[in-house]
Amino acid sequence: MPLRTTTSLLSPVRMSTVQELLLLLLLPLTLLALQASLCLGACVEVDSDTEAVANQGFKLGCISCKMRGEVDATASVNWYFKASDETEFTHLYNYEDEVGDIIDPRFYERLDWNGSKHTKDLQDGSIYILNVTFNDTGTYHCIFNRVFVYPNYEYQTTPNKTIFINVVPRLTRGIASILSEVMMYVSIIGLQFWLLVEMIYCYRKISAAGEEALRESAAEYLAIASESKDNCASVQVGE
Repeated sequence: MPLRTTTSLLSPVRMSTVQELLLLLLLPLTLLALQASLCLGACVEVDSDTEAVANQGFKLGCISCKMRGEVDATASVNWYFKASDETEFTHLYNYEDEVGDIIDPRFYERLDWNGSKHTKDLQDGSIYILNVTFNDTGTYHCIFNRVFVYPNYEYQTTPNKTIFINVVPRLTRGIASILSEVMMYVSIIGLQFWLLVEMIYCYRKISAAGEEALRESAAEYLAIASESKDNCASVQVGE
């Protein structure tokens, strides 16, 4: 009978320890999942690459995020190009009402829309150039024509970006790019190591707490059993 009582006292303590350990292990994963889900709809204004490789494709990035996401808006995008040996910009491309139009004949059948799709509320106005040539070296100007639609009026803005593109025979990587990649991998490894140390620390802490709880439960049970035994002995002596 005492053995059964001891087992019933120890089992809840062990179950509680396992549950706490599982919760601590799942908490970081849950936070990462929530952070990833919150980032799905975010708009980030990333600068375009500035070095294109001849005879390959190249994405000209142009992103203009809305500061008031709850306000309805429509937008069109116009691109302008000035070659390295030219003094004035020429109209290169227009995208409006989900329809793109190549205006500069130098880019016929070599340019495609690579920005926001299936919406008139444009935030990504990027384009993609096929079969880049050395003549594509120059300055590109991207202009958004955005109209915010309020209940009683409309407000128009024209955010713009200027990008200088240099066409090279082959891609070269700068020191900054290499260092950034190395630091990224170092950060990932460091975070994984920190998470491993944290998990080991939490496991040991919970294990120590569980053992202490087991000892306290066993001591309490022995005290109760000893008291019961003394009470039985006093009853027999009285009889």
